[in-house]
Amino acid sequence: MGLATREAYGKALVKVGAENKNVVVLDADLSGSTKTAGFAKEFGDRFVNVGIAEQNLAGVAAGLASYGKIPFASTFAVFATGRAFEIIRNSICYPNLNVKIAATHAGITVGEDGGSHQSIEDIALMNALPNMSVIVPADARETEEVIKYAAKHEGPVYIRLGRLAVEDIFDDAYSYEHGKGVQLTEGNDVAIFSTGLMTAKAKEAAEVLKADGINARVIHIPTIKPIDRDIIEIAAKETKCIVTCEEHSVIGGLGSVVANVTSETYPTKVVKIGVDDVFGESATPAQLLEKHGLTTENIVKVIKENI
Repeated sequence: MGLATREAYGKALVKVGAENKNVVVLDADLSGSTKTAGFAKEFGDRFVNVGIAEQNLAGVAAGLASYGKIPFASTFAVFATGRAFEIIRNSICYPNLNVKIAATHAGITVGEDGGSHQSIEDIALMNALPNMSVIVPADARETEEVIKYAAKHEGPVYIRLGRLAVEDIFDDAYSYEHGKGVQLTEGNDVAIFSTGLMTAKAKEAAEVLKADGINARVIHIPTIKPIDRDIIEIAAKETKCIVTCEEHSVIGGLGSVVANVTSETYPTKVVKIGVDDVFGESATPAQLLEKHGLTTENIVKVIKENI
């Protein structure tokens, strides 16, 4: 098992901070959890703890960006996108400012913290904002690449990060390409589109299916917005159906975006695996993933039922 993407984020921040003195980091009194504490230790004069004031977090980041800084603003995803939504909309995206929102503890794998802290709607919220890019890395290596990209990209970026350690998908040769999906396995029976921690489970499902004579094409989508329309259209044309997997509501996330693309380009069956329009609850991450069908076994089951 590799690092949690939040851990990789903390390490990558220190690297980009050393390379670019315009990089500044803001946190809402959670630097130990968001892993921005490493940056604070190395570059204390470029770190701001705004306290438990998430709207202020976004507003201060906007102000710093307007003066040429490259702010990375971090807190838990449910607070970053929920409490600060209006500020992100009107003070960051509306003027198209160069702010990076790196939100940790996304999805149901926050676990025992419960439904109030489990953000299952953040992708939908950020995806709806003009000028915003939305990125969900799958592992530590990709997270590092995404942070390096975000520091150079001009404009608002939302980066969704997780609490749990995740399996390594990519090696040191991997390079993140904004707006592009990554095909991990070949197959023309079904296309599995996944993002975040679900990509490892999608790969495992493909291996199980192959043993049963079903060849699954696994496509990791790190960039939800802008979406890779070409890779979706090709998969729709070349496979029998599409299954999407995400640790997010089935409404407004990866599955919805993929279905929107196919409806406009090459209509095909799209089956969504995700949180089915309910709030989370307090339980272990493993129990929650099982309950909501975010497991290798359920991906296999759904695919067999639909092809």
